[in-house]
Amino acid sequence: MDEPDQDIIETIRQDHSSGAAQLAVRALNLVEARMARQDISRSRLDRLLSSLAKARPSMVPLANAVTRCRQQLADSRESAQAVVRSVREQLENANRQVAGHATTLIPDGARVLTHSRSSQVLALFQRLAQQGQPFSVICTQSAPGNEGFTLGEELDQLGVPVTLITDAQMGLFVDQADLILCGCDTWLADGHFINKSGSYLLALAAADRNRPFWVLADSFKDSDAGLRDTELEEMTGDELGAPAGQRITPRNIYFEPVPTRLIAGRVSEQGVFSYPDGARR
Repeated sequence: MDEPDQDIIETIRQDHSSGAAQLAVRALNLVEARMARQDISRSRLDRLLSSLAKARPSMVPLANAVTRCRQQLADSRESAQAVVRSVREQLENANRQVAGHATTLIPDGARVLTHSRSSQVLALFQRLAQQGQPFSVICTQSAPGNEGFTLGEELDQLGVPVTLITDAQMGLFVDQADLILCGCDTWLADGHFINKSGSYLLALAAADRNRPFWVLADSFKDSDAGLRDTELEEMTGDELGAPAGQRITPRNIYFEPVPTRLIAGRVSEQGVFSYPDGARR
């Protein structure tokens, strides 16, 4: 693989702040820009897409978007660019549709607790703010990475009141929320979804305090795999700032499974589905 292609792969591998859908859009943007700068053969493009599909195993929208591209690709560069652009637009449209359906879950004056930074949750917040609907948000720090701080800044710019808390305070603040919203990196076929570590503890706290926990996840998040066949990405322990020692082993697993039995339901581009009675895919 030549250097420009490898740069794309490394950019996606090292992006620890984008949500799954946002990362897939970014990857396709990089591929489209690569094709616009230089003619590349069908075989080289296929190798690039194949490597991209494997770059982030815990974030299935990237692999699903690549699979859709590879299924539709024609031989010419123009057709390839058109296909990549089309799939990227499908991702973006799904994001908007999820946000539109999710607005029905948010009453006026609602206080929403969210963990990590989902582009679909952000799209919902942007739509509510544009409509002038009053609401406020409790954002977890979402360490390591602290993408909750980024979300807090984005909400502040929208004029939305934000309370920032450490991840350890999630259980304490669940009682102050009307509902919990989060995104999803992968929706598994066996009754689990994958999201930023901390989501499982938040779901347990929400269930204990009888607060509805909704997951925003379009169909690009769907995986045919089960939990046993899913890799949970682990990043370097250096991000934790842990002390060094001969018997100290820092662990930094970014993603974790959450049983769908703990949540109120899922919002996809098809609509809002409550559990256990609603459709799961």
